[in-house]
Amino acid sequence: MEYLAQHIESLIFTTDHSITLDEIQSCLETTFETKFEETELLEAIETIKGKYASDDFAFEIAEIADGYQFLTKGAYHGTIGTFLRQTTKKRLSRSAIETLSIIAYKQPIPKAEMEKIRGVSCDYSIQKLLEKELVEIKGRSEGPGRPLLYGTSQRFMDYFGIKNMTELPKPKDFKAPETSIGEQAPIEEKVKKEENG
Repeated sequence: MEYLAQHIESLIFTTDHSITLDEIQSCLETTFETKFEETELLEAIETIKGKYASDDFAFEIAEIADGYQFLTKGAYHGTIGTFLRQTTKKRLSRSAIETLSIIAYKQPIPKAEMEKIRGVSCDYSIQKLLEKELVEIKGRSEGPGRPLLYGTSQRFMDYFGIKNMTELPKPKDFKAPETSIGEQAPIEEKVKKEENG
């Protein structure tokens, strides 16, 4: 089909979140009343990616949240970061980030387990994360009282720019700081036994 890449490009440009290959295929097949092969669509997407790979463009098509989205290239993140700091009034609090981290790594998880890990109430943080649509209710636990289970949303992947949950850093990837003041205490202290003469 002529101009297939441009039709796909317009769909990716229009959405405020990532658009999946299935969504692109469904929209095109409904619009043109014809079947499109996935390979044909993927070739067109690669053509679009190639176009925006040029240094003439400040943005590119990235694979995010199992779909495609226009994102700014890394070279311009500093400028955008400055702009967002100047214009964004409300960012995630430290407690919200801690709660979100627990949800991301332990999902689906009930509130009681989050509070056990954090040691404090998570009501406010969960409410804020639900309002920002970074987490969502995934169902109910089979345990006593059948508490709600929380998990990350599609928007979570968009927000953090990850393709899918397997791209989250593994706990083993987190390192202790390399610089510290003073020396670390030995794990075990050797005790010398004095002999009685």
